[in-house]
Amino acid sequence: QVQLVESGGGLVQAGGSLRLSCTASGLTFSLYNLGWFRQAPGKEREFVGAISWSDNNAYYADSGKGRFTITRANARDTVYLQMNSLKPEDTAVYYCAATRDAYGREYSRYAYWGQGTQVTVSS
Repeated sequence: QVQLVESGGGLVQAGGSLRLSCTASGLTFSLYNLGWFRQAPGKEREFVGAISWSDNNAYYADSGKGRFTITRANARDTVYLQMNSLKPEDTAVYYCAATRDAYGREYSRYAYWGQGTQVTVSS
């Protein structure tokens, strides 16, 4: 059974930082492309960024460019989302997801999802 478990969310002041983690089990982690998404109350789930399995190349939505960094540690079956210079509009539930499909921003590509972790940024 595949499981993705996010952690590291919490309450932070604007301008602060958080590092989210997502640990996987039940799959060959090193062969999966991984994505981060978020969903704010009343809004659709949106793409944050993704990292490939083959060359660790990462790319980001415009909202996080220059502030967010995605890395992965295959030996730990874990992917990270480092978020700096956080803004109140970053407040959302953050989800990680895994796919053997080509990585991308469409959430339909991703077969496995975590339960999410809440990030709240106060102004």
